[in-house]
Amino acid sequence: MSKFFSDHKKSTLSSRNMIDLPVLTPEVRRKPDWLRVKLPVGENYRKVRELVDKYKLHTICQSGNCPNMGECWGEGTATFMILGNVCTRSCTFCAVATGKPQEYDTEEPKRVAEAIKLMGVKHAVITSVNRDELKDRGAEIWHQTVVEVKKLSPETTIETLIPDTKGNWEALERMISAGQEVVSHNMETVKSLYRKVRPQAKYERSLEQIRRTKAYGKRTKSGMMLGLGETVEEVREAMQDLVENGLDILTLGQYLQPTKMHLEVIEYIHPDKFAFYKEEGLKIGLKYVESGALVRSSYHAERHVNVPI
Repeated sequence: MSKFFSDHKKSTLSSRNMIDLPVLTPEVRRKPDWLRVKLPVGENYRKVRELVDKYKLHTICQSGNCPNMGECWGEGTATFMILGNVCTRSCTFCAVATGKPQEYDTEEPKRVAEAIKLMGVKHAVITSVNRDELKDRGAEIWHQTVVEVKKLSPETTIETLIPDTKGNWEALERMISAGQEVVSHNMETVKSLYRKVRPQAKYERSLEQIRRTKAYGKRTKSGMMLGLGETVEEVREAMQDLVENGLDILTLGQYLQPTKMHLEVIEYIHPDKFAFYKEEGLKIGLKYVESGALVRSSYHAERHVNVPI
């Protein structure tokens, strides 16, 4: 692995600006074989879809064009997205709609809890859009959703994939204090690409949010996309920063361009390289690394509840 790192480092720039990145030709941009996904079919998939529609729920599986929707829904699981499906941020990688959100629904926590109970979910993942226009960033709805799920399904473990609170640490504490087992906040990319990928976020602020979450006593998790032009050294530096700020679990997956209006894929990461990143992350001090082309934040999330930390 050390030779892989050495050879790769020689073949990449030590720093890159998105303006300088090469534009892939149609031939190069074609997805490789290892990115093929299962079509969403089957009885369980149909049942999950019916419940999502019946309870007027939003899922990041749909809004985020997740490549694993067929597999996860086919197994009777889904990642629920609360606080609507319109985000106040304009991240250049994300398929979720951007704009002015409608008033949030105070009954949503109960509907999410009822759906999770009906689905018989053993481990639920809950996420949300950014609601920067709200003074509490939506923290109260977050808190009540976890409370309602635990009330109706006390045996269900919960991961909350929370947004950037923009330094509102009171809101953060309210979000993470409802009894969930895992708290995740995605870094998404390396430091040098933040302004291009997450223009309304700050690398250091997201690190601080993870550090404060760990200090509160929570099992911490984050995710990053690869293939946006980052170098191997930058990925290693990001992992080191995450470890130093208390991160336990990291997911690494391939960035896939949702539409022509979003950032282009610069590189399709080979499975061997994902394996290398997993090994490096564990060496650096992460407790668990889920690394692969189709890995997303909530992929195999049920495994992350019992990781020794």
